[in-house]
Amino acid sequence: MLNALEVVTTVIVGVMVGVEFSVAFFLNRIFNALPEDGGQLGRAHGGRILGAVMPFWYIGSLVLVGVWAAAGWGDDGTGLVVASGALLIVSVLMSVLVLVPINNRGKTWTPENRPADWKQQVDRWDRFHYGRVAVITAAFALLAAALA
Repeated sequence: MLNALEVVTTVIVGVMVGVEFSVAFFLNRIFNALPEDGGQLGRAHGGRILGAVMPFWYIGSLVLVGVWAAAGWGDDGTGLVVASGALLIVSVLMSVLVLVPINNRGKTWTPENRPADWKQQVDRWDRFHYGRVAVITAAFALLAAALA
């Protein structure tokens, strides 16, 4: 049973990393290259879709890592799982304190109501998102190492 938990947790966190990596390095670049207001509209729509799913994914991943750490306490690799959990906590804090507030504003913007500094806010979100991707990638790597 523990082996199944380990694999499911690693896959769920890994897919989350893949989605966030894709947002950072592909989707946002595609949106930025769209003509006129297409990029801003695409980001707003993406913010609505992913903003509805990601809180459950981040918290669910953290819960799974916690269950893995508790169930495997004392086993080889548990320290790596705990360290991964600590990094996921950091990613949740980054999200709640910085990224979600910007996203909550951005997902309501249209070309008619967006603020004058919308591009600066998007750039700030991008910078923090790169950091969050690095943190969750490290968390995923620790989980993969714990399996080995």
